[in-house]
Amino acid sequence: MSFGQGGPGWGPVGPSGQPGPPGPSGQPGPFGPSEPSTPDWAALAEQSERARARRRRRLMIGGGVVATAVVAAIVAIAVVNENGSGSGPAAASSDSPAPSAAETPPPDPEQPEPTFSSEPPPPPPDPRDFLSSAEKDTAPLGAGTLFPGDSMKANGRTYDKGATASTKSCASGTQGALGAVLANNGCRELIRVTYVREGVAVTVGVAVFDDAEAARKAKDQSRPNVASLPGSGVPTFCRGGVTCRTSANALGRYAYFTISGYTSGKDVTASETAARRAGLDAADFAFARILERGREQAAASVTG
Repeated sequence: MSFGQGGPGWGPVGPSGQPGPPGPSGQPGPFGPSEPSTPDWAALAEQSERARARRRRRLMIGGGVVATAVVAAIVAIAVVNENGSGSGPAAASSDSPAPSAAETPPPDPEQPEPTFSSEPPPPPPDPRDFLSSAEKDTAPLGAGTLFPGDSMKANGRTYDKGATASTKSCASGTQGALGAVLANNGCRELIRVTYVREGVAVTVGVAVFDDAEAARKAKDQSRPNVASLPGSGVPTFCRGGVTCRTSANALGRYAYFTISGYTSGKDVTASETAARRAGLDAADFAFARILERGREQAAASVTG
């Protein structure tokens, strides 16, 4: 066996004794000339598909970022507009400073500002002030104005109205010592009215004086009493020594008295209650009517 001379490296020789073509590394192939290599199409296709997939993912990620940025921008614009200088409620609550006193326009001289008094309104007049002296108590006075209507309603009970009377000679409408008491204190007029209910009658006598002091003295000095007033369907009662119930009181320049008893003429005993109740009802009614007179005059002084 013989060895031919090789090139730089060792390798098999061909049939003609020349070295074979170099291999892929520049050395002669081990088995003579090599065939040209064929591309791996499947691998190339797989690589291309992976590249396209990566590009799609990048586009999707990039698109999401852009969309998020757009939404954030829209929200930011909306917030700015709402908190901006618009005329809606948000603009009213903005942080812009309020105008200073120097920037506030002066009031229109044609539209003056309303003014209010710091003084409280005066209290309404006291009705008793009008009832206390003849100078203020100037309303018309008589049986018809003091005791109007055809009945008396007091404390839940109703009495029918009987006769009425009025006289400047106060003593003529009394019996016993009361006439002198009224005259000595300057009585100007005596007004009487009678009411009846269920066999019990009561007469109210109102004596009119110039002032409250005279009326008070007449009440304190009174002795029985005003004379009962029959008539208009009411028989004579509380006359001829028959025992009856009496009372006396005063309001303003008026002293008022009551006498009550049975229309049958029988005496009122200590344990009896009907006559006493009628006297109290009549006294309450007289008080209310006199006070109403003062209220009417007080109201007229304000509205007039």
